Amino acid sequence: MKHLCGNLTFWDSNLTKHTDLPDLPACFQLSVLPWSPCIYLWLTSPFYILYLKRNNRGYIMMSILNRIKTVLGLILWIVCWTDLFSSFHEMSQNQSKPPIYFVTPLIVGMTMLLATFLIQYERLKGVQSSGVLFIFWTISVLCAIVPFRSKIISVLCFQNGVEDKLRFTTFYIYFGLTLIQLILSCFNEKPPLFSSVVTDPNSCPEITAGFLSKMTFWWFTSMAIKGYKSPLENKDLWSLNKQDSSELVVPNLLNEWEVEKSKQAAFRKAGPDAEPNHVSVSPEEEEVLLSKRKEVRQPSFLRALLRAFGPYFLIGSAFKLLQDLITFVNPQLMLIDFTKQSNAPLWWGYSLAFMMFGTSLLQTLILHQHFQYCFVTGMRLRSGIIGAIYRKSLVITNEAKRSSTVGEVVNLMSVDAQRFMDLTTFLNMLWSAPLQIILALFFLWRVQICTLPLPSVVQRIIVFIQNVSLIKCVAVLFLKEMVNHMKHKDDRIKLMNEILNGIKVLKLYAWEVSFKEKILQIRQKELTVLRKTAYLSALSTMAWTSAPFMVALTTFAVYVTVDESNVLDAEKAFVSLSLFNILRFPLNMLPQVISSIVQASVSLKRIQDFLSHDELDPESVDRRNNASGNGADVVNGTFSWAKQDQATLDNINVMVPQGSLLAVVGHVGCGKTSLVSALLGEMEKQEGQISIRGSVAYVPQQAWIQNATLRDNILFGRPYVEQKYRCVLEACALTPDLEVLPGGDQTEIGEKGINLSGGQRQRVSLARALYSDADVYLLDDPLSAVDAHVAKHIFDKVIGPEGALKGKTRILVTHGISFLPQVDNILVMVDGRVSEMGSYQDLLKQNGAFAEFLRNYSLEDIIEDDEVTESPTEKKELKCFLVMSCVLCVLQVKFKVYWEYAKAVGPFLSLFICFLYGCQSASAIGANFWLSEWTNDAQHNRTQDQVSMRVGVYAALGISQGVLVMFSSFTLALGKIQAARKLHQTLLDNKFHTPQSFFDTTPIGRIINRFSKDIYVIDEVLPSTILMFLGTFFASVSTMIVIICSTPIFALVIGPLALIYVFVQRFYVATSRQLKRLESVSRSPIYSHFSETITGTSVIRAYGRNAAFVLMSDMKVDENQKSYYPGIVSNRWLGVRIEFIGNCIVLFAALFAVIGKDKLSPGLVGLSVSYALQVTMSLNWMVRMTSDLESNIVAVERVKEYSETQTEAPWIVKDKQPPPDWPPKGDVEFVDYSVRYREGLDLVLRNISLKVKGGEKIGIVGRTGAGKSSMTLCLFRLLEAADGEIVIDEVKISEIGLHDLRSKLTIIPQEPVLFSGTLRMNLDPFEKYSDEEVWKVLELSHLKKFVSNQTSKLELECSEGGENLSVGQRQLVCLARALLRKTRILVLDEATAAVDLETDDLIQSTIRTQFEDCTVFTIAHRLNTIMDYTRVLVLDKGQIAEFDTPTNLIAQKGIFYGMAKDAGLA
Repeated sequence: MKHLCGNLTFWDSNLTKHTDLPDLPACFQLSVLPWSPCIYLWLTSPFYILYLKRNNRGYIMMSILNRIKTVLGLILWIVCWTDLFSSFHEMSQNQSKPPIYFVTPLIVGMTMLLATFLIQYERLKGVQSSGVLFIFWTISVLCAIVPFRSKIISVLCFQNGVEDKLRFTTFYIYFGLTLIQLILSCFNEKPPLFSSVVTDPNSCPEITAGFLSKMTFWWFTSMAIKGYKSPLENKDLWSLNKQDSSELVVPNLLNEWEVEKSKQAAFRKAGPDAEPNHVSVSPEEEEVLLSKRKEVRQPSFLRALLRAFGPYFLIGSAFKLLQDLITFVNPQLMLIDFTKQSNAPLWWGYSLAFMMFGTSLLQTLILHQHFQYCFVTGMRLRSGIIGAIYRKSLVITNEAKRSSTVGEVVNLMSVDAQRFMDLTTFLNMLWSAPLQIILALFFLWRVQICTLPLPSVVQRIIVFIQNVSLIKCVAVLFLKEMVNHMKHKDDRIKLMNEILNGIKVLKLYAWEVSFKEKILQIRQKELTVLRKTAYLSALSTMAWTSAPFMVALTTFAVYVTVDESNVLDAEKAFVSLSLFNILRFPLNMLPQVISSIVQASVSLKRIQDFLSHDELDPESVDRRNNASGNGADVVNGTFSWAKQDQATLDNINVMVPQGSLLAVVGHVGCGKTSLVSALLGEMEKQEGQISIRGSVAYVPQQAWIQNATLRDNILFGRPYVEQKYRCVLEACALTPDLEVLPGGDQTEIGEKGINLSGGQRQRVSLARALYSDADVYLLDDPLSAVDAHVAKHIFDKVIGPEGALKGKTRILVTHGISFLPQVDNILVMVDGRVSEMGSYQDLLKQNGAFAEFLRNYSLEDIIEDDEVTESPTEKKELKCFLVMSCVLCVLQVKFKVYWEYAKAVGPFLSLFICFLYGCQSASAIGANFWLSEWTNDAQHNRTQDQVSMRVGVYAALGISQGVLVMFSSFTLALGKIQAARKLHQTLLDNKFHTPQSFFDTTPIGRIINRFSKDIYVIDEVLPSTILMFLGTFFASVSTMIVIICSTPIFALVIGPLALIYVFVQRFYVATSRQLKRLESVSRSPIYSHFSETITGTSVIRAYGRNAAFVLMSDMKVDENQKSYYPGIVSNRWLGVRIEFIGNCIVLFAALFAVIGKDKLSPGLVGLSVSYALQVTMSLNWMVRMTSDLESNIVAVERVKEYSETQTEAPWIVKDKQPPPDWPPKGDVEFVDYSVRYREGLDLVLRNISLKVKGGEKIGIVGRTGAGKSSMTLCLFRLLEAADGEIVIDEVKISEIGLHDLRSKLTIIPQEPVLFSGTLRMNLDPFEKYSDEEVWKVLELSHLKKFVSNQTSKLELECSEGGENLSVGQRQLVCLARALLRKTRILVLDEATAAVDLETDDLIQSTIRTQFEDCTVFTIAHRLNTIMDYTRVLVLDKGQIAEFDTPTNLIAQKGIFYGMAKDAGLA
């Protein structure tokens, strides 16, 4: 610097430190101070310009603000160069100046030009507020403050006045202008032209926020105020930022995943080149080698995630690095050295105090920027993963579907995606924690650099290695347990999903106990794993908590014992201690990070496996116009449901001429539905070709209905055309139904079409196909679920030769032989092959199997009816918006919810846990006070006398803290398991006792959410939140205690600071809680929509609606993120404000230590300041944990809410139990019986009175919605009487327990429901019957041949919902169940609708023989099944219209006669 400054001094400690009026030397003021902002700007500019080039946000019009900033920049350049030219002028006048007078104005002037260029360049690139320039102007002003003061002091000290008037003037102009520039840079420019801010009425203010506003999250304040004043609603939420939306995030991730998959595909192609090397290898070795290569070839989803989200995340990592480095500044600034020096000037102490405050403030702002980047990355990760899983689920093969059930995939979306989201918050700790540990150890070494003995270093390293190795062992065990835990959780959710889907069947069969036991067995395994992981966590927590103390103890003990001259003074002890405290945080976080990484790695593997599943081949069906001119062709087709399965359809050759109607007939399980699936491309094509000409419409055997309005279900995304729509309704016989639905076609249909009858659902499905106006129609048995007269109407008006679809290619799977004479061709299927094909007449002439079948079953030719009389159907008063809208409890999460959790843990155990945490903090405070006393020994020269006593007590206090930590963790683990068990148990108990009406009006997704997400929170998230909350709470309290004990005057400040703390906290909590609730409410629809999509994938694909459904899912995810994003920002907003309070505590603790310098010992100052430095971290985490606790305790509230829903009557009433052989005769009597679905709705059955003698066979008929099914539900008390009663064998059924009643009745329901598990379990879940009895009923239900042919026989695994059996076979399984129970009263609810006539005939004969002496109630669509019944009951509008023998009813020529005539039976 001598060359630059000449005679001017660069540094003089007498001028700077050892004086009461400090100043900086002239050379320093002319070089370092003005150069600092310049160096910063020149270093950052290249990167900043590159960033702006790549992120163009649009163009901002020149504003007055922009003009002023530009003009001021140019004036600053002129001012700087005025100094430069002045120096040249002086040189010309032979007044030599040192080079610094030329260099500095030149550099500063050039920098001002650069700043002016950036002002304009930012405007062109759409930057409304510049962070880079704000920092530049801030540094410029800060660096100019010292010369500003120096110049004033020099003027005041020297009477001669100002020496260099020009430079004096230019400096103050420069200072004023930079200050104005700093103030102006706090204001924003207008938004760029055509930006979303201009077009979106509710855009997020973050987009237009200034740099300061973004750093302090001030832009969020408006929402915080709104949330504090009144509860937030959906309309108050801001739009999601474009870059966070699924529209951008998901394609970005999928592109990277495709790149990853294509790399693997390329690698696979390159594979065979290596084959010759294995010529001489044995087959076993080759298998091992190949399996290893297979492992290598798996595409990595992690790499795709890193490429998609890594760059943004790295910005957050840079902030974290900066924050870590700043953390270590404060321990170096501690006031102990200042306190020890009696003659140290006071300004030095105040400067240190304010420097500590400044660094703490900077640390706060940087830390929260890091968190913001991490959380936004997590949010994008979740959107991306959910989007990828949803898109994949639309295209996976049936084979893949078997391995991933709906429950498992929903788990991938909810739990696994959430795990990734949680991990991003802590992920940086993976490198940050080791860095902090290394830096802390380095500074510790520095503190004791002169005297640190080698044994101390070795000892310290040994302690760390021991801790790390212990943690490593724990992590390995933890990973193993986590894999088990995820598996058990999947099993539980999968079973729960099935139970909820089939809850009606469980209630009808009184099987709840068996399935409840199954769930509880899985739950027990889950809890066992949870207990192990909790104990492992407790061990690791103890190891990490004790580590800093053990290091401190070994360091101090070895230090003082190794050499008698070593004295432990306050500076060494407390600087070391504050460094140990910094160590504590990374050491505490590491186990959490490791466990999060372990969990995320398990989740990653599961997601990767799912995304790597095979996809359906879109090219398997040729959709181009085929040359043959046929509507659909299959040539030599062999198809299976999975690649390795044997062929389901073999050597199929079908040609369907354009515009013709082909009927497909055959026995149950012969492959009719499989043929339709093959034409849709849903099956694996082993060989052959399929071609379809034009677009396809598909009506599945089991109608798939969306949770949307009736009109939306029919339109299915197509534009509404009034005329066409009315014609479709008329043709599908839906017009009368619209009259009875409360909202007409705007009635919202519940999940799975719950508020429509089976027939109505099928007709809506048909209407959807008809409205789609496709070229080829695939109709999979659409007529079986509707009444005979409606079936005739639909065939005539829609499907038949004169129907709306004439001229279209139609393939109709049917069991109704009455329609066969009117079709163009008939295809007969037998065991997966085409047996015969031809017209009706041709097949009769061939006199083959089909002709034989027809002769047996056609009763007589259909009688043409002039007009189908439609009687107005019964008024079902259903709420228009049936699905109960989620209740947003807008009051605070009441204390009651915390009390509920405490009760679940155990009240005494809860108190004991708090007590242990208090003791733990007390022992920590004790140890540190003892250390303070120990360091004071140095002043009184009594060190050596008491060393062993000092070390011993210090060790005892520290070790007791470690033991208490372990005890409190263990006790908390016990409590958490107890609470998890209790809360799940009560929820499960309640759900099994909940009446059916609850399940009819609540989406299954919402109930599943309670069992998956909320139980996950109670099991895993809530306990760790409580653990951290208690830790941080007691840490904050102990800090206050220590500071007040050291400097009692500090108590004056605590009051105001606590008030601000509570005020900010309350302000925030109101908003944060509402946002959390809105987020919870908007989460359920994602999973409900997903479950719905999975069940209807074949329909969605057939209509080519994939893109529309993907868009719908993305919208639901974005809607959810819209409330999640303000939630994470609210945490940042609060964190910045609360940490500011923490920083004030640091400031006041330091200031009071400076003020009381003479009275305080260095030990107490060290203790006070080292504790104050911790408080920011404690307060920050306490706020986060308080917020997390409030957010997560909502899970307890939600579970509690569903654990207290109204329950049905008790399963068993002890004093009213009927005798074991009840009912002996089977007499049933309805006495003036009326019923309604729910309170407030109209009666569905009115004043029904009838008597049925034991052994009678009663057929129940009526138009759709007449109350047929309702009548059977009343027998089982799924619907409770509104008036009157039902008496069975002199026992009033309303008085006995539900299980006593339901176990004595049997029903074969309308929709066959099977559960995943063995066939035997599906027949006999309580294992009451022997194998012989089971085989006997299989023989009677015509399933013996099918089951015998299976390798696993009775242990045949049924997939979810029995998907691997045809609908007809499922119906036969239900018949087998009924035969096995063999009760006195049997109810058949349209039980044979899905089977062919021959099987139907066999079933009817089985029922006649096996249930000969039983009372049978049959709801019939096929009237021929009840023509030989004792009596027929005709219902109309919920009342008895006719009740007599079939012969008498036909003779009366009433309603029954009309129906029989339609069916060709009269």
